[in-house]
Formats: sequence, structure tokens, C-alpha cells
Amino acid sequence: MQIGLSYDLKQALKPVAGGPDDALEEYDSPETVEAITTALKAAGHTVYRLGGGKEFLRRVQEQKLDLVFNISEGLGNYRSREAQIPSILEMLDIPYTGSDPQTLAICLDKPLTKKLVASAGIKTARWQLVNNCEELSAIDWSGFPLPAFLKPACEGSSKGVRFASRAESIDEIMSMAADLLTTYEQPVLIEEFINGEEITVGVIGNTSPEVLGIMRVVPKTKTDYFVYSIEVKRNWRQMVEYEVPAALPGETLARIEKATLDAYKVLECRDLCRMDFRISPDGVPYFLEVNPLPGLNPVSGDLPIMASKLGISHAELVLKILNTAMVRHNLLAENCLL
Repeated sequence: MQIGLSYDLKQALKPVAGGPDDALEEYDSPETVEAITTALKAAGHTVYRLGGGKEFLRRVQEQKLDLVFNISEGLGNYRSREAQIPSILEMLDIPYTGSDPQTLAICLDKPLTKKLVASAGIKTARWQLVNNCEELSAIDWSGFPLPAFLKPACEGSSKGVRFASRAESIDEIMSMAADLLTTYEQPVLIEEFINGEEITVGVIGNTSPEVLGIMRVVPKTKTDYFVYSIEVKRNWRQMVEYEVPAALPGETLARIEKATLDAYKVLECRDLCRMDFRISPDGVPYFLEVNPLPGLNPVSGDLPIMASKLGISHAELVLKILNTAMVRHNLLAENCLL
């Protein structure tokens, strides 16, 4: 097959002067692009590197493509940016891997995602959206549960999620929210902090999606509370262990799997996703967020790490994603899936 690969390289983009240090956190490395290219070529496919942005617009029309393997995060500070490349591909009638523009746009909007997930009966922590400093001052915070956790409302890759993002008082909520509003120039999501296990779940599939694995993120150093923050993800070898399958009671694992698949279906994810939960001390999974465009870095990506601990190589994971999309597009018989 003639396969295009869409992506946005971190090194090709320039951060905005004075912006946050994690502004380019979600974008990909050359190692990720090379690993995916190698996996696709080894399976007998011809690969065309399309890149992203205006470069993508030009290159995607230069080749006759059977399918595009999409890992592009999109550009700009738009909550729908992950939908940019899939929208163009749909306009050009080119099949692609992953979720459609609607799902991608919804899932980057954390409050909207939480509303949809809650409508399916999945537990989420109590939360409040703040759009600007005027709203922040007008809200009566007296009944809001503490501690609270604050993050930008429309970001991925743990952008704006720090170990210090937990607020212990209303004064801290006010101060931290004001800082986030200014720094990230978007609404802020303020949630009840669920003190418990940090879990991430991988899913592959469409009509009958399956949980790839349930992974527990275990801090190497015990503290009063743990956050799978950007500091941890940047230094994961030193700071955490990844446990797959998660050493949790069978009943808790069953709850996590059900919540994951229910959320996957209500959000209409396709082909793959990674979903994050906090597990309360009584074993209840609380939905945090979903990433329908999970990172595929062969070394540091959560989904590839999970797969490797289950005996699935990075190349095999890439082909699982590709073949799942090919079946959905009627380019491959279902009985040919890995």
C-alpha cells in the first residue's frame, strides 16, 4: 500500500516568545517518525512522509495514497487543532488511522468530554470551568471540595499539569487559576482531587474494541500524593515504574475496563486511544481524560511502554493500529488482523 505519514515535528516549530516551557510538549520527535516509518516499510508498504501544516497540504496532493497514518497534533492554540489533518483528509476522501474530526475536537476539550462521559454513567471528579478572571472572581467557591487540581481545559501531553497544580485552599485556587488563564490563554478546569492510584488504559478496535492493557503508574519515591505530571513524564525513568497488568483487585480491574469501553463508545473513538483514571481508595475509577491520538514514541510513549510490557513490539503496535484502520475502511479482511 501507498501510505502517507502525517506528523508535526517539535524541532520544526518555534515556541511563542514568553510562552510556557511546555508549549511544544505534544509534538513528535524524529525518532517517533522514523520508528513508524520503519515498521510500515518492514510490512511491505511504501511510506511518504507528509509532515504537517502547509507542508502537509502540498505533499498530500502530490501522491496517490491508499491511506494516511496520522499522528499530527495540529497547529495553533485551537481546541479543535487535532482535527485539522483528518478534516483535510476527509475533504480529499483519503482514508486515515484514528478518530474522526468530531471526536478529536471533543476529546481535547476536557469539560465537554467529561459531560459526555458522565452522561454514560461514568464517574468523574466534581469540576468547575473558568473562562476568564471575571468568572473566577464571581464564582462562590465556598462549597467546592478541597484539595482541588487545576489544568488548562484544552491541552494534551500533560501541558500545564504540574506537581504543584494541587490547590489546598480557595486562595490557592484563585491564584493558580489566574496564572493558568494568563499563561495558556484558554479556560481552566478545576477539579476535585481524587487521591488514589494513577491508571492509564490502552484500547484498540472499533466495532468490538478491546482493552490492550491497564497500566498503573507507580512512583519510586513515596509522597503524600502523586500526580502523573509533566515533570514525571519528562523524567519517567528516574521517577516511576510502570506496572502492567496493574496489581489491583479483580473487581477494580473489571470496573476500569467497563468504564474505559463505555467511554470509548460514547465518545465514538476509532482504532485506538489511551484513557486516564484515578482509582479511589474504595476501588472506584474516576475518569480523568482521554487521548484518541496517543503518543507513539517508541521509548517514552505510554501506549508503546504498555505494549512492550505485554510482549508487543513497537512495530507490532503500529501494525495493529494500521490493520484496525484498514478493516474499518474495508481495505483488509477482519480475519487478517494481527
